[in-house]
Amino acid sequence: MKDILKRLIALPAESEWVEFKHNFHSAEEIGERISAISNSAALLAKPFGYLVFGVKDETHEIIGTIFKAKLHKVGNEELEL
Repeated sequence: MKDILKRLIALPAESEWVEFKHNFHSAEEIGERISAISNSAALLAKPFGYLVFGVKDETHEIIGTIFKAKLHKVGNEELEL
């Protein structure tokens, strides 16, 4: 995981398949973002898409988060890291 994070924060900017967030906002928003990122990754022939919490999107600085995926659901689906 650390190696993946290092590669992602080294990118020059967010993209259609990589997005950085500080904290969680709402179940609806995360569902939409996960869907959009996974669709974009597939269209761009990327093996994975990434929604990374705890990173500033402007600077890619690691700042941490209070978001705990296991405590939230989108519909009946649990969020997993």
